[in-house]
Amino acid sequence: MTLEPLVIAHRGASGHRPEHGADAYQLAIELGADAIEPDIVASKDGVLVLRHENEISGTTDVAEHPDFEDRRTTKEVDGQQVTGWFTEDFTWPELQRLRIRERLPLLRPESAGHDGEGRILRFRDLLDLLDADEAVEAAVSLVAEVKHATYFTSIGLPLGELVATELAETGWIDDPRLTVESFERGVLDDLRGRGVGGRFVYLLEAAGAAFDLVARDGAAATTYAEQLTAEGMAALNRDEGLDGVSVPKGLLLGEGGRGDATLVERAHGLGLEAFTWTLRPENAFLAKPNRIGSTKADHGDWRTEFHEIAATGVDGVFTDFPELLLEVLPRVSANS
Repeated sequence: MTLEPLVIAHRGASGHRPEHGADAYQLAIELGADAIEPDIVASKDGVLVLRHENEISGTTDVAEHPDFEDRRTTKEVDGQQVTGWFTEDFTWPELQRLRIRERLPLLRPESAGHDGEGRILRFRDLLDLLDADEAVEAAVSLVAEVKHATYFTSIGLPLGELVATELAETGWIDDPRLTVESFERGVLDDLRGRGVGGRFVYLLEAAGAAFDLVARDGAAATTYAEQLTAEGMAALNRDEGLDGVSVPKGLLLGEGGRGDATLVERAHGLGLEAFTWTLRPENAFLAKPNRIGSTKADHGDWRTEFHEIAATGVDGVFTDFPELLLEVLPRVSANS
């Protein structure tokens, strides 16, 4: 028996093309990904756009537009001071003027060679791509992450409402290929209350606390670490509507970079699926025992790390290189 978790293309095939671009999404489909993961933020005029963060200086050429120079500002987003240019300060027509670029050019110069070839996409552009014959025939699914929901609601852009409306208008509101995830449980509950179907997955960090809980409870907010204990995860599952949890890969790697199935087994024992992020081959992202070569950009022993992660029995894995994960999966046995 082989273990084959869902291969989720993280921001598309973002190891090969600038993230969240049409080329990255299309390449992910061609490379055999089971699902594509976009990050959803909003423009000033309420258009849902696909960027990892609402601050876009690192992934677009916005800084090279003199007429947008005065949009550079500092804001507090989820309790952190962030300086740059923000999607919510631009209309969709303005955002269309920007070109996207590689976020990690020193680690991924080949991808950086495609800088300027693509534009920012809307959420509905990706939905259209997934409704095209090629994606439908391959049954490529969608794992959509809603970003900074509490923050966007505070500035009059309620992402729960906007996402539910978009899903309804495009016929995706009850599509079985749909999964919605967020670091904030509140927006998942909001979407479910608005009739959104599919699956709901709660993202948890190794440290800190969900910002919706911080906004409500301050220093008394339940931490992610507390939610990941057996008692905490059971409390998460007592509420209706949660289908899974997703954690950083470091929580599934124990001593010496070996796979640790504790969290996966805990989730499964409570009827929850377990996901993890993000598998990448570069030394900069690998556990220390798996690093080979002299630079952070060198590809280390990613096969061992990917194998160890998959062997935990995790249900889905996010990766920037879907073809590399697919290369490893057939060699992962249930007896590993």
